Amino acid sequence: MTYLREESDEPALDWSSDELDGLSSAIKSGRENLLGLQHADGWWKGELETNVSMDAEDVMLRHFLGILDSQRCAKTAAWIRSQQLASGGWATFYGGPDDISVTVEAYVALRLAGDPPDAPHMRLAARWVSSNGGIAATRVFTRIWMAVVGAWSWEDLPLVPPEIMLLPSRVPLNIYDFACWARQTIVAMSVVMSFKPAVPLPFTLDELACESAPQAANRPRRARATSAFYRLLDRAIHAYDKTPGWLMPARLVRDASLAKAERWILARQEADGLWGGIQPPVVYSIIALRLLGYPLEHPVLVAALRGLDSFTVDDERGLRLEACQSPVWDTALAMIALSDVGVARDDPAMRRAARWLVAEEIRVKGDWCVRRPGVAAGGWAFEFHNDNYPDVDDTAEVILALRRVVPDAEIEAACRRGVAWSVGMQSRSGGWGAFDADNDSATVAKLPFCDFGEVTDPPSADVTAHMVEMLAGEEGVDPAILQRGVDWLWAAQERDGSWFGRWGVNYVYGTGAAVPALVAAGVPKNDPRLRAALRWLGEHQNPDGGWGEDLRSYVDDAWRGKGTSTPSQTAWALLALLAGGEHASDITRRGVAWLIEHQTPDGGWDEPWFTGTGFPWDFSINYHLYRIVWPLMALGRYGAMVSGSEPT
Repeated sequence: MTYLREESDEPALDWSSDELDGLSSAIKSGRENLLGLQHADGWWKGELETNVSMDAEDVMLRHFLGILDSQRCAKTAAWIRSQQLASGGWATFYGGPDDISVTVEAYVALRLAGDPPDAPHMRLAARWVSSNGGIAATRVFTRIWMAVVGAWSWEDLPLVPPEIMLLPSRVPLNIYDFACWARQTIVAMSVVMSFKPAVPLPFTLDELACESAPQAANRPRRARATSAFYRLLDRAIHAYDKTPGWLMPARLVRDASLAKAERWILARQEADGLWGGIQPPVVYSIIALRLLGYPLEHPVLVAALRGLDSFTVDDERGLRLEACQSPVWDTALAMIALSDVGVARDDPAMRRAARWLVAEEIRVKGDWCVRRPGVAAGGWAFEFHNDNYPDVDDTAEVILALRRVVPDAEIEAACRRGVAWSVGMQSRSGGWGAFDADNDSATVAKLPFCDFGEVTDPPSADVTAHMVEMLAGEEGVDPAILQRGVDWLWAAQERDGSWFGRWGVNYVYGTGAAVPALVAAGVPKNDPRLRAALRWLGEHQNPDGGWGEDLRSYVDDAWRGKGTSTPSQTAWALLALLAGGEHASDITRRGVAWLIEHQTPDGGWDEPWFTGTGFPWDFSINYHLYRIVWPLMALGRYGAMVSGSEPT
């Protein structure tokens, strides 16, 4: 196999006419497939698939609210059953190991749906749970759900009191020290924890009792040590929480805290009735408002439940709940992909998409302005409705997409505002986080409460790379701002030449983002650091020609760059290789051949693997549009290089 050269200035390989016809056919078929998925309003949205904990928690929420519908519950239960592993449990991602927390939640949901505990699949699940630590081995969030349904004691949970609302933004552990997704959840959850509700299940869970001493969750997990100080802090919070309600000072403080939390929650309900466009703050905000006395008929809760229903997917695979929806992100990526495969800048599909994106620009200030009060509003969010939380990653990709269409005054103005806002969100280190600037507190992650997912939003290589790539193409950007982003990327490069992927799996994603960005910013293709990244990709190509990386790479270095070949990960590797000038490499050619060979008759690709992340390792995502847009970008750019012209 031809290996990577130190420089890549050779002409393209001499393709046979049959090979060129195959490439052209794959591009044309994929282009038509993607165009056919566009909504009449101009946007694209693929399903955002997660694990069955979303569905199980929906069942438990409706049990708590007293609105558990038997027909809906039966359809949800059928989906949950279909995802059970042969070993008895449920995983957090396709091909992954059984997970104790997801399995307990799935089991409880199936019991609520009427599955008897002596049914074979239920006995198998219960046996797996009891032999792996029981409910005590689950994460804190799962045990909170168990407390809500009366199957766990609130006294045995770490607490977040609503008094956290009274901490000024400069005081450690204030709500703005948390990432936006954690902040929205914790504010609502602090209300729930102050009430400690329990709507008991109509059955016991004795069959889930641990067979031996309780243990930590069975699955690999990043070490999270809780110091004696934080354990002491948790005990102090519990002691304060037990302060007699008749003590006037404590009661006044608690009432003021709850009132402030209530106002905060209400102020952040979006136009679609949801909070942040993601499931956790939505469900806890609904529970919190119900506990604060809001009837189910109140317009706030009616809108919230209607919005939650809009996240439901009901098709031949079953009824399931999306944790979030990604139309802005998907639309931007689709536009870039279509441009790469030859769709004209003035094509009606591109114009419709551009008009829709421009209309989605956020012109109001959100929570990000607490740390950046002098920055003007601008940018784009991930979802249909999330004005409080535009994010840097979406904004960078939207601007890159809008630069692929014929510009007009509205597009130019929106791009200028988006550039200014995202530049204003640069952290002191020179990198960019997703939603906030300088959201990197080392304190909040040490709280006993935080045993699941990321709770801060520090700069990441993938977001910073997308910003660098976007800024490199914009006129009038301060070169010092761009250089600080480039310097941050070099400092974040791993010893083996790769980059960590925060929002995609994993080192293949990070490297696939960083290399094109650095090249766009003017880094020479023969830079030794860039060559190291390309060598790393070459060394991790699978024998079949593709690339894949398992989510276990987040917790086990032996999995770095290793896994079953997937369309999206193969495309990420190819995008880096092409940016680095490796279009003539046999490595690149074999990767392109893999994509062509695995294209489905409808012009798409199959990808059951989860290649996106919400929280690295803890919460994984299968973006259903990834299997189309990324391969098309790679094939389109490769086609342009080997033919010396734009693909047709």
